[in-house]
This record gives sequence, C-alpha cells and structure tokens, in this order.
Amino acid sequence: MYNASQIADWFINQADVDSGDTLSHLKLQKLVYYAQAWHYTIHGEALFEEPIQAWKRGPVVRSLYDRFSSVLPYNSILPIYQQLDLVEFPEKTEALLDDIKHIYGEHSGAYLEDLTHQEDPWIIARAGLPNYANCENEITLASMKEYYSQKLDGQAQA
Repeated sequence: MYNASQIADWFINQADVDSGDTLSHLKLQKLVYYAQAWHYTIHGEALFEEPIQAWKRGPVVRSLYDRFSSVLPYNSILPIYQQLDLVEFPEKTEALLDDIKHIYGEHSGAYLEDLTHQEDPWIIARAGLPNYANCENEITLASMKEYYSQKLDGQAQA
C-alpha cells in the first residue's frame, strides 16, 4: 500500500508544463480521491490508508492539504515543474492512474469539485449538512465502492 503523497506526486509528475498543463491543489485533491475510489472499486484494495474527508470544497486528504497549504492557498497552481521521487506502481495501478489522469485531469478543480458534490459518497458523508458547512466526516471506501460499482454496471449495460 502507498500513501496519498505518493499518489499526488505521480499526478504532479505527469503534468506536461511545456504544453501548458496546470494543477491546482483543489484539482490534485480530487484526482487523488478518484484514484482511491476507482482503485478500490475495480481492484478491491485501497491505494492508501489516509482517510478522505468530505470538506465543503469536496473530498480532501488532510495530509495532502497540510503538505501543500503551508506554501499555497487551496486553489493556487502547484509548482509542477519539479521532478519528484516516484514510486514504481504495478502495471494495473499505473494504468488506472493514467485513466484517472485522462478522464478527470482535463477538467478544472472547480469542475471536479462540482462533480463530487453530485456524487453519493460525498453527499452521504456530509449527512445532510449544507454545501457551505465545514465538515471532516470520512468518505468511506464502502460508499465509494457502492457508488462507483453502479457506474461501472451502467457502462457495461450501455
């Protein structure tokens, strides 16, 4: 198992700065969330142990927030020009991360925030709180798997 920073570093390292790619802290949090959700749904195992919380701006891994917020406001662009030390992932994990990058990575952090606000795992974890309310409730792996399994089933039937 890995940690959330290793998954985040993979996404940071994949950004093509020469092509104008940018990556905000907000967007990175959502990419890491989707990586965890889809990996657990498809492969039945978590990528990392850190909990994902249902913050008002969408799913957040506190350790990543702490890592980047000391240097950057939440919606600022990360300095992605750096090359990071990367972990080698198994082929199935690397392929899934690449899929997440291509499917979700083309969108802005704000778009991904809105998307997560429409999805059951975030909604359920917030237990009826209004969108603007602070919340640190955990988005469970079980709720991710239940929701994203339904999306997989829907694709298979289409």
